[in-house]
Amino acid sequence: MSESVNYLRTFEILTAEPVRSRRKLRHRSDEDKARLVAEASAPGSNVSAIARSHGLDPSQVYAWRRKALASGAVSPLSGGQVKPVRFTGFEAVSSEVVEIVVGDVVVRVSGDVDADRLVKIMRVVRKA
Repeated sequence: MSESVNYLRTFEILTAEPVRSRRKLRHRSDEDKARLVAEASAPGSNVSAIARSHGLDPSQVYAWRRKALASGAVSPLSGGQVKPVRFTGFEAVSSEVVEIVVGDVVVRVSGDVDADRLVKIMRVVRKA
């Protein structure tokens, strides 16, 4: 007899069960989609938070919003709502002082300024 017949052979039998998806698939009505797109298109809205609060993936709400913008059902935010900020120039210099120009305002900052203080200053400049 052959030598290979005398060896023990083991086999592993695998069984599997279907895994349920993370989220239950749903069909949303056009009214629900329009309401969510309007909510997500509001100035300062957080699309990811809105989507999660309704049990959706954020990518789904982004896709609905993209389709609504492409079809013309929703218009993008107009320029009248937000005051545009123009940066007039940038010049690299080898100095300890950095100049930040926002519109007609110039902010000069030295290298030792606290980052939190600079953030507060820039917020005030943007509001002005």
